[in-house]
Amino acid sequence: MPELPEVETIKRELEKAVLGKKITKVCVHNPAVIRQPSAEKFKRELKGMSIKHILRKAKVLILELSNGKFLVIHLKMTGQLIYPGNGKKSRVSFKLSDGKTLDFNDQRLFAELRLLDDWRNLKFIQRLGPEPFDLTVDKFKEMLTPKKTKIKPLLMDQTFISGVGNLYAVEALFRAKIHPGRPAASLSDKEKELLFKEIKETLSEAIKYKGSSVDQYVQLSGDPGDYARYHKVYGRGGKPCLVCKTAVKRISLGGRGTYFCPKCQR
Repeated sequence: MPELPEVETIKRELEKAVLGKKITKVCVHNPAVIRQPSAEKFKRELKGMSIKHILRKAKVLILELSNGKFLVIHLKMTGQLIYPGNGKKSRVSFKLSDGKTLDFNDQRLFAELRLLDDWRNLKFIQRLGPEPFDLTVDKFKEMLTPKKTKIKPLLMDQTFISGVGNLYAVEALFRAKIHPGRPAASLSDKEKELLFKEIKETLSEAIKYKGSSVDQYVQLSGDPGDYARYHKVYGRGGKPCLVCKTAVKRISLGGRGTYFCPKCQR
């Protein structure tokens, strides 16, 4: 699933490509991705509307429209936005006033489109925890202190801290030299401070390199993100650690594949 860096990359690219443009036509090729309202109402209420503002909340994109409504896009596992698109793989295509098309692709139909009066009323949005960039180190330390949950699944819990998923939790924990299976409450203040620093730095670097294309994620242009070549442990099970040469291990935590160095991470 695209995480904060990938969705932030798309948000910034959308701002350059489609901001201020009018949606002249909506072509729905598979209505399964439209969760609210009906496909016909979705098309009718989007037609003729201009894109006024583009927001990101955790892993969700929000396009504010000239009629006061919001197009909410949750890419989930396999969603893609492509501009300019050709319609060949799209589930929904948005024809724009510049004569080009914004394609919404989703190979496995996991992604979601919603047209809402107010995106803040979505229950899963209301349950989101703060993003790392909105926290202070003291608040982060305070949040971790009572938690007996293992640190890796906790970082992936969007109600605890939002925007960090499997990939960036793995990378940040390696950089902070913390074993992913440790209870959060067992971390010292120094470890908590280092982890907070590494989470923010990892996310910032990933944004700089346009995200990580390890599954279906691509930039708005359709090009892959470039951060995968800077991964330290993610996807490197059995390969030598880039620091100590010990073989990187892969285990399952919270139902997700987790990579770590058994020597560097304690």
